[in-house]
Amino acid sequence: MATALVALSACGEDPPAKDPSSVNTKDSDSKSGDKEAKGGDGKSEKSELSCKGKPEIGKAASTFSLTSVNGGNKMAIEKGKVTIVDFWATWCEPCKKSFPKYQELYVKYKASGLEILAISVDDEKKEIPDFIKTYGAKFPVGWDEGHKVADCYKPPNMPSAYVIDKNGVVKFVHNGYHDGEEKELEKEIKSLL
Repeated sequence: MATALVALSACGEDPPAKDPSSVNTKDSDSKSGDKEAKGGDGKSEKSELSCKGKPEIGKAASTFSLTSVNGGNKMAIEKGKVTIVDFWATWCEPCKKSFPKYQELYVKYKASGLEILAISVDDEKKEIPDFIKTYGAKFPVGWDEGHKVADCYKPPNMPSAYVIDKNGVVKFVHNGYHDGEEKELEKEIKSLL
């Protein structure tokens, strides 16, 4: 299956370890959380998360709201749209290959109801704008400050992508990225639009 094939080509690295003093000891799998974040205009905005635990195929995806780094708009899973939620990092080599392919899919299927939400797990935001520019992302890219969304979704490696149907249900999971995977993603997207 897709998960087994792509796991071999993933970065093989977990998100960077956090300082133990900064780890929240509360159970994030069953909690909702709010945090303040600076929007694209510098104003303080709330980020939201309703964590239902690690996404499983056939179950509803956890919902979240983040501010896009490349546009300042809110990023969220919306009913009525097929959504790819992609966890990535600037240090991830396969992510450099996946972004241009995601952009091609975004251009081709956005008008039909595809949304791509790329969530950076980088510890700092400063390198994200250059990555977006270098790899041509016009789809919404957000920064998961404090790894709240990643702590909920628990992506096993970078990148990890979750394909979510129009009703908010996880239909496909891709751990890692390999050349040609965009063809498999395109078939999945078309089956859900």
